Amino acid sequence: MARTRGINIEDRAQLLAYLRDRELINDTEQPVAQILRGGVSNRTVWVARADGEDWVIKQALPKLRVQVEWFSDPARIQREACGLRWLGKIIPLHVPELFFDDPGHHILAMTAIPQPHENWKTALLNGRTDRRLAQSFGRLLAKIHCAAVQYPELADEFAERRFFEELRLEPYYGYTATQVTEAAPFLTQLIKDTGARRFALAHGDYSPKNALIYREGLVILDYEVIHFGDPAFDIGFSLTHFLSKAHHLPARRGAFLELARDYWRTYSEDLTAQLRENLRPFAVKHTLACMLARVAGRSPLEYLDASEREGQKRIVLALMNQNINDIPSLIDAFGVELRRAHE
Repeated sequence: MARTRGINIEDRAQLLAYLRDRELINDTEQPVAQILRGGVSNRTVWVARADGEDWVIKQALPKLRVQVEWFSDPARIQREACGLRWLGKIIPLHVPELFFDDPGHHILAMTAIPQPHENWKTALLNGRTDRRLAQSFGRLLAKIHCAAVQYPELADEFAERRFFEELRLEPYYGYTATQVTEAAPFLTQLIKDTGARRFALAHGDYSPKNALIYREGLVILDYEVIHFGDPAFDIGFSLTHFLSKAHHLPARRGAFLELARDYWRTYSEDLTAQLRENLRPFAVKHTLACMLARVAGRSPLEYLDASEREGQKRIVLALMNQNINDIPSLIDAFGVELRRAHE
C-alpha cells in the first residue's frame, strides 16, 4: 500500500487511492466522498457508490480537535472495531455493520445507515422530544450493560480501559478538577471509585449525538471507548444531555425533564436486580460530574453559552452538597434549581 502511506482520508485523492489499493473500488470508479463534521476524535467521511453500498470511513486522530491540548493513541480504532462486532450481537439492527478495519492506518469502515435518517441530538436541539425514543435509548443501554450475563467473555475482551481513561476520565473529571477547585475532592474520589468498579460492559460515549433516528428507531454509533467497568458512567454521560437541554431550552424544560425520567425508568426496569443495586448511588455521582465536565472540562457542550455554562456550574456545585441518592430525585432537584435560577 505504498501509495497511501500517511493517508488523510479527508483528502479525496488520497482516500480514492487508498480504496483502490485495497481493491474496494476499481481504477475508474469515482464515488462521492463527503466529510462528516461534528466529531472531535476522528476524521469521518461518507462514501457513496453509484452501484454499491455506501460506507462511513473513520480514521482516529492522535490529537483531538478541541481548543485545549488533548491526545489519545489512535490505536483505539481497533477497540471501536471490536465494539462494532460485539454490539452487532448484543443489540442487532441497532448497530452499523463493520465492513473492514485497518489497524496500520487507524482506519475502519462501516456500512452507512440509509437515508432518510436524522441525528437525534439535532432533533432534540430543535425541541422535538419523542418519549418513545428515550425509552428505546434506555432499553438498548440496559441490554449493553446486562450483556455479560449472556457473554461472560466480555470481561476479558474489554478489560483494557486505557482509551476510556484518555478520552473520558482525564479530560472530563481530571481536567475539570483543575478548573473547578470546589469540586476537586468529589471528582478525584470518583475517578478512584470508577477505577475500582468493573462489573459490566460500558459504552463510554452513550449520548444522543451518537444515535441516529432511522425507521422510527435508534442506531447507536461510536464505540472507541467501550470497556468493561462502571456502567454508571454511561448513565451520567447520557442524562447530562437531557438535563443540559432542559437548561438550554426553557420553553421545553418540562418535556426534557420528563424525557430524562422516561429514559431512566425504562432503563432501570430492564436491569437485573444486582446491577440495579450496584448502580446506586454512583449513577447520581456520575451525572453530577458529567454535567460539570460538560461546562468546565476539555469538551464543553457547544450549544451552551458562557452564561449558561456558569449557571450550570453553580447548580451542579449546589447539588453536590445535597444528599441525593437516586436519579429521579436528582432530576427533580435539578428542575427546582433551574426554576430558582430563572425567577
